[in-house]
This record gives sequence, C-alpha cells and structure tokens, in this order.
Amino acid sequence: MLTGLQIAVIGGDARQLEVVRKLTELDARLWLVGFEQLEHSFTGAVKEKLEDVDFSEIDTVILPVAGTNLEGKVDTIFSNEEVTITEEVVLKTPPHCTFYSGISNVYLTGIMKNANRRLVQLFERDDVAIYNSIPTVEGTIMMAIQHTDFTIHGSSVAILGLGRVGMTAARSFQALGAKVRVGVRKTEDVARVTEMAMMPFHINDLTKMMRDVDICINTIPHPIITASVLANMPVHTVVIDLASKPGGTDFRYAEKRGIKALLAPSLPGIVAPKTAGKILGNALSELIKEDMKKRKGKTK
Repeated sequence: MLTGLQIAVIGGDARQLEVVRKLTELDARLWLVGFEQLEHSFTGAVKEKLEDVDFSEIDTVILPVAGTNLEGKVDTIFSNEEVTITEEVVLKTPPHCTFYSGISNVYLTGIMKNANRRLVQLFERDDVAIYNSIPTVEGTIMMAIQHTDFTIHGSSVAILGLGRVGMTAARSFQALGAKVRVGVRKTEDVARVTEMAMMPFHINDLTKMMRDVDICINTIPHPIITASVLANMPVHTVVIDLASKPGGTDFRYAEKRGIKALLAPSLPGIVAPKTAGKILGNALSELIKEDMKKRKGKTK
C-alpha cells in the first residue's frame, strides 16, 4: 500500500486515468494538475492548479509519458490551461521527491540535474517498453491499413531498428504475411533478424533498400529517413515514424515528393489507453513502493 504518500500527477492523456485509478486504490493521496475538464472524479484525488499545489509536501511527481517539451510545457488533454515545469517548481519539492516520465529530453534532464532530483524514465525499463510495444504495433497496423490501398499480406515492409518496438513490429507484420526486411547496425541484430526468417540489411544501405518498399516503419529517434532516402522510395510508399518527436523522417521533403509520411508517437495512448495506462500504473506502483522502502530504510 501507498498510504500517506502524496503524489502529484501533472498532465498527460487518457493513460494517466488508469495510473490515477491504480494509485488511489493503493491509498495514495493524489493531486491532479491539468485535469480540470475531466468529469470523472477519484476518491483520494484532488484537482488543483499548478500554483496551488504545496510541492514541499509532495513525495512523487508523475509527468506525462512524453515528459515535457523543450520549453518545459507538458501535454494536458484534459485542460485548456498551459502547464509548465520549471526548475523553480522542481526545487519546491523535498530532496527525496522522485519524478517519473516515460522519456526525457535535454530540458527536463537539465532541470532535474540542476535541482538534484531523481528522474526515472519508465521506457528505459525493458519490461515497460516491451509491454508497451504491443499497443504501439497494433496502432501501427491500424495506420498501415488505413493509409494504403493494398493488403499488408504480400507487401514489402521495411522496419528500421530492432529495439523493443522494432522486434514486435517485425514479428507482427511477418505474421500478417508481409515480406519483412529489417535495417540494423549490429552484427548480433543481423543474426537475430536472420534467425527470425527475415531479411537483414545494414542501415548504411538504407537508400538502396528503399527502392521497392511499400511500407516503411521507423523506430530510430534520429534523422534516418532523409531526402536522399525518400528520393529512392516509390511514390506509393507509406512511412510510419514511431520515433519520439520530431521523429527521424524529413517530413518536408516527403510532402514535396508526394510520399505519405506519418509521425505517430504515443500510439498506445490513442489506440489502447486503458491497456497502456495499466502497464504504466503497474510499473509505477512497484517503483514507488520500492522508493518508499528505501526511504524508510534510510530513516531508521
């Protein structure tokens, strides 16, 4: 149980509702920032504005999956008000306060370091990322069906990257009958793709390997699908970029050439927020419990 623990949940999408539900069931006291338009209420959770929260009493802060943008703003789909996390806000929390987000960026990592507060990125955990890859790939399949006029079965699909999402995507599209090729860098990934009965290729050969691709799915969070790569794609190719914003695709050139390129971060929150929220809620509850035990051990 999390009895007596005070948690601030700041912004986010429908996934956060499952997180809130899980934490209130564990008897934590929650302060919800950026949820004033949410009609549903939770026992033990109070909606507040950022400036009205007494952060000196907060033990844990839960940010949206995307963390903040590079100006410190957080996504708040249940609010019209702008919510910004500044170093000043972070410094109001007690030294033991732990912050949680899905991912981070230079801004968020910087203010946490300056304020000497611990930031936990949930998607750096293999278990969370692997579970989360399931709704991500289901959403990718949905987008592939919506934006093509041909079947996935028999089509040529390129997956860029063999991380947690890339591997699930490769297996799922192969199971649907696609001819899957996977772009990787490491020799062990070449071996794994071969073992999975797919075609591996080195990312350095990306331009050449795009000449007959029907669907290209990128999971690499760096500029990878450049203008020169896009110039070698058939015009009918659909690019689905799953990398965090701004993605790894030159969207300007894709539009100029007439290639449909879609940036699709946070798909779990769109296609399966309940399942994705439960994944986050379960992971957060265990991490927060561990954090509580460590703090109690230090105060003995």
